[in-house]
Amino acid sequence: LSKRGTGQTLYILDEPTTGLHFADIQQLLEVRHKLRDQGNTIVVIEHNLDVVKTADWIVDLGPEGGSGGGEILVAGTPETVAECEKSHTARFLKPLLQK
Repeated sequence: LSKRGTGQTLYILDEPTTGLHFADIQQLLEVRHKLRDQGNTIVVIEHNLDVVKTADWIVDLGPEGGSGGGEILVAGTPETVAECEKSHTARFLKPLLQK
């Protein structure tokens, strides 16, 4: 992040909200959206649904964790993921999208 942006950078963030205050999460989302708007790609591994619901595209893995997972259950917009009956994420994401 210290170099001049080219708009062609891939950023990978692994659980970036861990330990952050809500205000810090909001700031993280603003920075993430600015990076995206500059043409960059951001891959985020995240369980915080307030962050997940703001994604342009979600790849939901499952159906369980560890050896019970590893399959792509659904990929798409948050609204598409929210409709997947096999997805645990969908069950919790759908009510957030309806607010």
